[in-house]
Amino acid sequence: MTKDPIKKLIFVYNANTGIKNGLLDIAHKIIDPSTYDCKLCELTFGTFREKSRWKKFRTDHKIEMEFLHKDEFLKVYASKFMPAYSFPIILEVTDHSMDIFMGTKDLNTFTDTQKFIDDIQYRLTSYGS
Repeated sequence: MTKDPIKKLIFVYNANTGIKNGLLDIAHKIIDPSTYDCKLCELTFGTFREKSRWKKFRTDHKIEMEFLHKDEFLKVYASKFMPAYSFPIILEVTDHSMDIFMGTKDLNTFTDTQKFIDDIQYRLTSYGS
């Protein structure tokens, strides 16, 4: 059985929306970055802005990407049939399903944005997307 091609990746940050939450995240990154609980945030954003290497990958890649904070994801995709995901997470969407592309455990292994990008590209190529 062949796997359906991936149509979209959904990146879900382990952070909530809002100015207050954003300011708390910035403070956390500055004061005690080793305990910041969103590896996806760390890989894609610096303290104040999106990392340029990540932004180039995101804007140049052909696959559709959606970026959501945890509270936004739970509001948009809430379903009693949805598994209990841990965050951050990257989900893959095909014509017939939504599955884990890269889970929290995998994300937490990365220490470098380029290696993270390389892994995403490898996985997409492996899936034929």
